[in-house]
Formats: sequence, structure tokens, C-alpha cells
Amino acid sequence: MSLEMSNINGGNGTQQPQDKRELLCLLKLLKKYQLKSTEELLCQEANVSTADLTSISDSDVQQVLSSALRLGDGDQEREHSQHPPHESKQSAVTEANAAEALAKFIGDEGFDAQQYEQAYEELRAFVEDSLDIYKHELSMVLYPILVQIYFKMLASGLRDKAKSFIEKYKCDLDGYYTEGLFNLLLLSKPEELLENDLVAAMEQDKFVIRMSRDSHSLFKRHIQDRRQEVVADIVSKYLHFDTYEGMARNKLQCVATAGSHIGEAKRQDNKMRVYYGLLKEVDFQTLTTPAPAPEEEDDDPDAPDRPKKKKPKKDPLLSKKSKSDPNAPSIDRIPLPELKDSDKLIKLKALREAGKRLALSKDQLPSAVFYTVLNSHQGVTCAEISDDSTLLACGFGDSSVRIWSLTPAKLRALKEADALRELDKESADISARMLDDRSGETTRSFLGHTGPVYRCAFAPEMNLLLSCSEDTTIRLWSLLTWSCVVTYRGHVYPVWDVRFAPHGYYFVSCSYDKTARLWATDSNQALRVFVGHLSDVDCVQFHPNSNYVATGSSDRTVRLWDNLTGQSVRLMTGHKGSVSSLAFSACGRYLASGSVDHNIIVWDLSSGSLVTTLLRHTSTVSTITFSRDGTILAAAGLDNNLTLWDFHKVTEDYISNHITVSNHQDENDEDVYLLRTFPSKNSPFVNLHFTRRNLLMCVGLFKS
Repeated sequence: MSLEMSNINGGNGTQQPQDKRELLCLLKLLKKYQLKSTEELLCQEANVSTADLTSISDSDVQQVLSSALRLGDGDQEREHSQHPPHESKQSAVTEANAAEALAKFIGDEGFDAQQYEQAYEELRAFVEDSLDIYKHELSMVLYPILVQIYFKMLASGLRDKAKSFIEKYKCDLDGYYTEGLFNLLLLSKPEELLENDLVAAMEQDKFVIRMSRDSHSLFKRHIQDRRQEVVADIVSKYLHFDTYEGMARNKLQCVATAGSHIGEAKRQDNKMRVYYGLLKEVDFQTLTTPAPAPEEEDDDPDAPDRPKKKKPKKDPLLSKKSKSDPNAPSIDRIPLPELKDSDKLIKLKALREAGKRLALSKDQLPSAVFYTVLNSHQGVTCAEISDDSTLLACGFGDSSVRIWSLTPAKLRALKEADALRELDKESADISARMLDDRSGETTRSFLGHTGPVYRCAFAPEMNLLLSCSEDTTIRLWSLLTWSCVVTYRGHVYPVWDVRFAPHGYYFVSCSYDKTARLWATDSNQALRVFVGHLSDVDCVQFHPNSNYVATGSSDRTVRLWDNLTGQSVRLMTGHKGSVSSLAFSACGRYLASGSVDHNIIVWDLSSGSLVTTLLRHTSTVSTITFSRDGTILAAAGLDNNLTLWDFHKVTEDYISNHITVSNHQDENDEDVYLLRTFPSKNSPFVNLHFTRRNLLMCVGLFKS
């Protein structure tokens, strides 16, 4: 951005108070959008200090902008009256484009609202009078056609007629469409259609309806026999029928996958193969056995005859060979960072700890510990526990991030450079020696964001922390120097979520700008931009093999993206509200998603099909996690309840075909898979985390 400045101080070299106020408002705006070089140049040219900005508030900026826009409109009108038409050609083109876009909704010049309403009334009667076996599938066409007729009425300027049309027929639709219809009723001008997310979604992608061939034939015959040209025109432009052979679906089957802004997923959306298996882990036996060998050979030639010292290290846990998974991607499918010795030791420690893991089942439920954040006047916006369960990070509404140690060990910083040079780099405990014991503290804070922090994420190596904020940036913090290392810029709106890859190096973010982005820690540019959602992307999660990323959106869909190609390989519909949380199963085949609609849905990534819907919560499901052995699914939300589900039984029943989309929990025998519910006193849950030994750790914010 560049600014041209001519005689800012006026002809007499003095600034008027009003001019200076406007100038300071402009500087405040430049500072807000972090245009530092332009801000410095303007301060230098106008001889203004940045300290003067403290007297300017956001409301002052907004007021000056509003008056400038009004003045601009007045100047434009005067220009239009004084100058020939060709000088206002640009505004005329803009108006022509808007008129052309609105004309697309109307379809023809002789638009007759009464004709459309009569056609919809006949369609509604046809659906109502059809046989019960076909009625539920046929009723799926009512919502998109109702909405398109509303768009046409509003585009024609018939606002009152359009509103009464929606009010008259909205009771025929399922309850999960109420929110969308309510938002549509807020539209008051034809021009607002061009800026609405739902309108844009239906313009970009046809509304998809899965329907049996028999139901589709009945629908087509009705349109042709009744000569409903107006309905036929809407169907051809805005609806896509994904037909299949076989019996028509019942009410439960239709509702299970309905609710998104684009209808249901097409079958071809889930045709690509997904390598959901886990990568083969490093052979830890090669890491542990060579270490003592040189000492024994140097000291005693009989060392090979004395295996006693090696026995503890050659335990079954380490010598167990990991089987090659036919569904796993090749190890070199995407470039993964090479493991350093320190990384291998961390993994080895994790593996030894996992050997002491408690096996969970319906008869052996996990113990749970609940950390409650008290007196947080800034408001806790997120919480995250490190993989080794030693650190807790919380983000706050005042743009700060705070770290606590959950163990007696204090948070230490690196020693000074001179002290580090004196250390023996070959020492086995070099990592501990690098830290200064005198700097140990129980809690530390990070400051740098300029808006609420919405998510924190620890690196697998435990030396870095990511945070994302309303200020559109992502920051990488060092847990050794306790400072910001990199600021990543790319999103243009608030960033809602950020997650590290299980193998480190990569991380993924998602934003209000309707995109998710894949990054690497050593690059300030995004490696992939995942585009396809029709509303803001609210949550994101890495697959355990780091090859895929799952996203949940306010368009009520869940998508799976391939990090190698950047393509969407799974599209899953079924939620009736924004998707708020995601979690992959330990085996990598299943994905669980929680939503504002209070439901938890389990998906099979091998086919993209819905496994089951778990109903128990009475408010938004804000966090989900799987136990380390994959047998228990834990979920919690804003209803102050923690639920534990028997995921082992869910997968058993699914694989043996005891549950299908048509019988994914008969309306609802909710205790089939529910093991236990734990209520908190008055603390909504912010985060859930299973330790390596399967202890469940919860974090919540006390609401007084």
C-alpha cells in the first residue's frame, strides 16, 4: 500500500484540529492493519508522533470513515451532474453487474410471484399425498425450492411478499432449517442477496439430494404432468439428484445425512482412496541395543557372553515388530522431518510409559482429573495440555497466552550463550544441562497478539508452542527462550484453530476466511490452501499419519483433505449446526465430530459414510478425544457434562453390520454406547486430554 501526500499541513503550514484528528484516525487504521512502513512515512511527512494515537478510539475512526464515505457519495453525485456520462462509466458498470446478478435470480422479466407460490403449493400437496415409502425422500426438495422462490421474490423487490411466503410454509420443513430461514428473513434489500453466504453457496454448487430412482421418476412425472415450468426451471439450475437403485430411504435415513447448506454429499465426493493406516514407527531396538555395546567390548572381551545387562532393554515392548498396514501411506509419500536422537529418546520414553497404560473397557473406566480456571477476568478462550501431560497452556481474551507446569519441575529458560559454550555437547543429559535452574518458574506468559487467542498447540518435541488469534496471525513461541520465534501471516480474517502434525514440522490453521492452510515451521508462506467450505472453517485436526487434515465448518460439513495434492477426498454431511470439534481414532480409520447441534457423529474414513450419531449433550460439544488405546470416546461441552462412550462396541457393531445409517440409534436408545456421564458443578469444559497411561485430564472455566 502506498500513500500520496500533498501539502498535508495546508497552505499556511499549520494543522487545523479537525484535520489533525482525521490524520490520527488514518494512522490508527494503518496501525490496526500493521502497515508499518506506510505509518512511519506518514508520521514523518506530517510531523506527527505515534504517542498522539492514544487519544483516538475505534469509534472515532469509524466516525471519520463514515463521514468520508458520505462525502464521497455527495461528490460522486455532484460529479455525475457536472460531467459527461462517460466519466461515470465505472459506477455504471458496477450497477449493471449488480442488476445482471439480480436478474439471474428472477429468470425472466415477466416474473409472477403468484404463479411461483401456486406452483409451490401444488408441489407441497403432491409430496403430502404421495405414498409413505416415497414421502420422506420427496419432501427433501421442498427446502431448496422454497429458498429459491424466496430469492426471486426478494430480487424483484417484493420484500413483504417474500417474507410472508417463508412464514406461511416454513412449518412444513424440518427444524434444522429454521436457523437458515431466520437468517434469510433478515435480508431486506435485493442487493444483500449478492453478499449472503447461503445465496453464494447455492449459486456455486447445486443443492444435492440423494433419491431412489423410483422417487425421482415420481417427481419428474409430477413436474411434467402439471406443466410446472417454473419449478422445472429451478430444479434444472439449482438442484442435483444423486439417484440410486433400490428402496427409498425412510425418515431417519434422510435426516441422518441432511442439514448442510449444500444438501448431501455426492457419491463421487467420497470415491478417492484414503490411506488411513498408521505409518510404521522407528525400530527402537536399534536405538537402544548399540549404546552399551562399545563399553562392554572395550572393557571385557567376554561381553557377548553376558546378556544380563541387555535384558532389561530388550523387553517385548521394544522388540515387538510393527506390522505393515496395507491401508497406510508410504513413508515417503510426504516429506517428513528426520528424527534427531533427542526426538527418538522422547519417543522411546513415550513408548515405555505406554507400556504401563491401563487397558480401558466398559468395566474399567478411566479416572478423571479436572483443572478449573478460577478468577480469570480476561476470559479463558482455549486450553491445551502437552502430549506428555506436563504442561498446560491457556489462551485469554486479553490476547495473552499463559503456561503452567503440571509437575513439580519448574519452567526453566536456556542459559546465557557463554555458559552454553562451556557445556560438553556429547553429554547424555545435555538437554537438561542447557537449562538454567535459577530461572525456574511455575508459570510463564507470552504477550504479542493484539486480539483474543483462540487456540494453542504444543509441538510433539515439546520445545515449541503455536497460538492463533483474532488479529489474523499465528505465532510460534519457543519454550526454551520463552519468546516469539516467528509470526505467520496469510489469513485475512480471525484464525479460529491451529494444530501441529503428530510427526512435527507441519501445522494447519483455519479461519473465518473460509479456508484452511497447511504450513511448515521453517516457511512463512502456506504450503497448501484448502478451499471448498462455503462458510468459515471453525476447527481442524491432523490425521495420526500426518498425510491428511480434517476440517469442520459453519456450513455444517466435515471435509478430509489430502496434504499431498491439496484436494478434498471426503465430504461428510449430517450435522445440523456448525461443527465445533474433531478427533481421529487411535487406528486412524474413524473420525468423530462434535457440533453446535449437541450431537457427536462418528464417520468411517474408508468410505466417508456415517457410522453412528451419539446423542446425550444438551449444548455445544466443545471438545472430543479418544483414549490412547482407542476403546473409549470422551466428549464434553458447554452443558457442563463429560460423557464417556464405548467406542469399542461402536466399531464392533459397525463392522458386524449391526448398526447402519438406517439404524444408527433408534431415536434414541442413548444408553446403548454411553458408559458414564460426569457433571461439573458450574464449569463448561474447554479441553479433554488422555495421558499416555489413560488418565483423563479435563480443563474448564468456572462460571460464577
